[in-house]
Amino acid sequence: MSDTEDKLWSGRFRQPPNELFQQLNASIMFDWRLAPYDIEGSIAHARALMGAGVLTDEEFTAIEDGLRKIMGEFLQGDLRFDVADEDIHSAIEMRLIELIGDTGKKLHTARSRNDQVATDLCLYIRDQVKQHLSDLVALLSALLGQADAGVEAVMPGYTHLQRAQPVLLAHHLLAYFEMFSRDFVRLWRVLDAVAVMPLGAGALAGVNYQVNREAVASELGFARPGANSMDDVSNRDFALDYLGAASSLGVHMSRLAAELLLWSSAEFGFVEISDAFTSGSSIMPQKKNADACELMRAKAVKLEANHQGMTNLMTGLPLAYNKDLQEDKLYVFDTADTLGVTLPVAAEMVRTLAFDHQAMRAAAWDSFALATDVADYLVERGVPFRDSHRIVGELVRWCIDEGKTLAELTLEELRERSDSFDDGYFEIVDLDAAVARKLSYGGTAAGRVNAQLDGARTRLKGLVQTVDELD
Repeated sequence: MSDTEDKLWSGRFRQPPNELFQQLNASIMFDWRLAPYDIEGSIAHARALMGAGVLTDEEFTAIEDGLRKIMGEFLQGDLRFDVADEDIHSAIEMRLIELIGDTGKKLHTARSRNDQVATDLCLYIRDQVKQHLSDLVALLSALLGQADAGVEAVMPGYTHLQRAQPVLLAHHLLAYFEMFSRDFVRLWRVLDAVAVMPLGAGALAGVNYQVNREAVASELGFARPGANSMDDVSNRDFALDYLGAASSLGVHMSRLAAELLLWSSAEFGFVEISDAFTSGSSIMPQKKNADACELMRAKAVKLEANHQGMTNLMTGLPLAYNKDLQEDKLYVFDTADTLGVTLPVAAEMVRTLAFDHQAMRAAAWDSFALATDVADYLVERGVPFRDSHRIVGELVRWCIDEGKTLAELTLEELRERSDSFDDGYFEIVDLDAAVARKLSYGGTAAGRVNAQLDGARTRLKGLVQTVDELD
């Protein structure tokens, strides 16, 4: 598209760029995906130039028509790029000049690539966040659907990956609903961060033309133009916010994936993952591997690394624009691509999970998960908690040695440990009764879990409405 000696900034230079530097300097290989946003911003900018008297009505029309033609070429895959184009902004401008002649050279009046690229990136992240929010609603809906189906299913809750206390499956799944609800809020806040428009800041000091930045901001869907031109071109907090929200989301997906990996193993047998999200072995015919879960864990590492990489990129960077910021898009694009694939997979995989309620209940029963209930039972009979804790601990140790469960003990065996035991003990070591006793707010008793489900349904309805309104 362009000659190496015909850069848009070539006037000050006697020599063309070294070919090696040209490869290092070019970003067209990855920032091409900003083309629609660059064109959208350029049309709004041209309109502002017309309002400021820089362009005539005819010149604006020629520029707008040319840019829309370029948009069509891009969408159809007919817009060709070359490393000599340097970046997408230069490529589009040079193509515009090819199409409409010298009038195209007027477009870059009152702007710099510095404010241009920051604006493009804001617009790109805004679109990505809207899609992520929609995908996240699908995941929340899938979790809620599985929780509804598991409101009567008892399973062991874990700490340190050791069976701890019985809980309802619905309660466990609603914990993930809470996590991903917070992720929704974090992503939603990114929309505020990208609502400030950098365009019109120029290179760093502002521009010499009375362009109506408020009108441009309104046309492009921004809340307002930036208040300080130096901050406008150097700010990437909105990208950091996006990458940070994505990183937290990735952590939560990895935790869910890790549990599904465990639960779907033969050792647990709590759930079967749909064949559609698993794969086999090239040598072992019997294998059904939960590869989607393993990849979700791995993708979380990428999301965290992108956030850290962007943080490192920005650390110690002096005002205003520095070429280092060209690399910011690599982190943003990779995160957008990663979430764009991983979130829909997570939602559909969760929706199609098949839980084995009987296996979960057996695991909750075949353990000492009711030991805390026994300790509380002794406390109700006047035994200090520290003493009851020790008594029950010794009782559990004896049961392990004798191969018994707490429910199999006789009253005589119990009273050897404490005179406080009576027939009421046998009402305590009942799985369903133990779950029902967790009546505290946020607990796993059926009534509390049903209240959590009601609240989750209401919140999800609001999130769906929020996403719909974004369109």
